[in-house]
Amino acid sequence: MTVLDMSQVALRELNSTLQAAAKDRKNEAFDITNPRGSHAVAVGLDGPLDVTIKGSTGYYCAGMNKEATVTVEGSTGPGVAENMMSGVVTIEGDASQYAGATGRGGLLNIKGNASSRCGISMKGIDIVVHGNIGHMSAFMAQRGNLVVLGDAGDALGDSLYEARLFVRGKVKSLGADCIEKEMRPEHITFLEDILEKTGADAKPEEFKRYGSARKLYNFNIDHADEY
Repeated sequence: MTVLDMSQVALRELNSTLQAAAKDRKNEAFDITNPRGSHAVAVGLDGPLDVTIKGSTGYYCAGMNKEATVTVEGSTGPGVAENMMSGVVTIEGDASQYAGATGRGGLLNIKGNASSRCGISMKGIDIVVHGNIGHMSAFMAQRGNLVVLGDAGDALGDSLYEARLFVRGKVKSLGADCIEKEMRPEHITFLEDILEKTGADAKPEEFKRYGSARKLYNFNIDHADEY
C-alpha cells in the first residue's frame, strides 16, 4: 500500500505516479489522502490498479478509467468517470452533474444521489445509483444500463437509443421517445446480478424498465412536434 498525501504531492505528480503504476500492471494499491475537493484526481488510469481516495473530490474524478478500481470515500463534483472504458468506480457519497457521461464500459456505483444528466450519451457503461437522479438523465443514451433505486427527475431518457433504464422509484416525466417497457426474465436476471455486485438493497421485481420507442431514429414529419 502506497499513501499519496495531496497536501504534500501536487496533482500533476500524483496522476503521473498513478498512471505509471497502472501501465506497469502490477495491480498496486494506493491511498490518496487530503484530496480537499481537488479536480481531475486519478484520471486516465490504463491498467489494473486499486485506488482509494480518502475524501471528496472536484470535477472529472476517475475520468477515462480503464481496468482500474477507484473508490471515493466522499462525494464528487461534475463528470465523475466521464468516458470510462472499463474497471469499477465507486462513490460512497453523492455525485454531481453528468456522472458517467459518454461511458463506454465498466461499472459506476454511486452509493448516494446523482444530480442532473446522469449517464448522458452513455455508450456501454453500467451505472447504479442507490439514491435519486436529477433531470435529463440518460439523454441520448446509446448503450449500457442505468439502474436507479430511488426517483428520477424530469425528461428521463430523452432522445434515448438502445440503453436500458431501470427505476425503482417514481419518474417525474419521460423524455421524448422514452416509454415504459415490459420486464422480461433476462432483465430480472441482469438486475439480480448487478444489485448483488453493487451491494444495493433492492429486489429486481421492484423496478420498472424504460427504453426507446424507436420513433425518432430518423426524421419523420409525423413526429416533428416531438423533436
